[in-house]
Amino acid sequence: MTEIKADHVLDSKGMACPMPVVKTRKEIDQLEPGKVLLVEATDPGSKADLKAWSERGGHQYLGVVEEDDVIKHYIRKASSDEVSEETTHENKVNNEQLKQKLTAENVTLVDVREPAEYAFGHIPTAVSIPFGELEARLNEIEKDQEVYVVCRTGSRSDLAAQLLTEKGFENVYNVVPGMSTWDGDVERSG
Repeated sequence: MTEIKADHVLDSKGMACPMPVVKTRKEIDQLEPGKVLLVEATDPGSKADLKAWSERGGHQYLGVVEEDDVIKHYIRKASSDEVSEETTHENKVNNEQLKQKLTAENVTLVDVREPAEYAFGHIPTAVSIPFGELEARLNEIEKDQEVYVVCRTGSRSDLAAQLLTEKGFENVYNVVPGMSTWDGDVERSG
């Protein structure tokens, strides 16, 4: 493949969610509109995270190239008339509220972290659907139930909650801050 030219390179190798998105947000603010940012990452979750973040912010996600263990994301900064305000899902619950909700019937908890994150510790009733697979696996979630979406920090789950709402799910809640401070029951798998 031909080397793809980028105007600026951001090294986010070794960082886990939400840091590649946080660093990208700061870096893209420094670029002129129309310039291309290359984000080098190693976190597999960055493939879905950076694409969704770019699209939500109005930037153009040009594509991804994987070389060895490095995931290279190419993002074109939008001009001011192209940029849309980043949105966040309006329905949020904290970890304590989630603990109370999990005792109720008709509740689905979707963990959108990567499989390895899920395997090393997840809430016992959580269904693992990584964010990058969510749209293809919507049929696994009951539309008539309350749906709580969790990730490590509330960032991926926010994007997932927005996607579910766009796809017709009515009772969707983002769990913030999520697994990074979860002190309830945890299971390991594998």
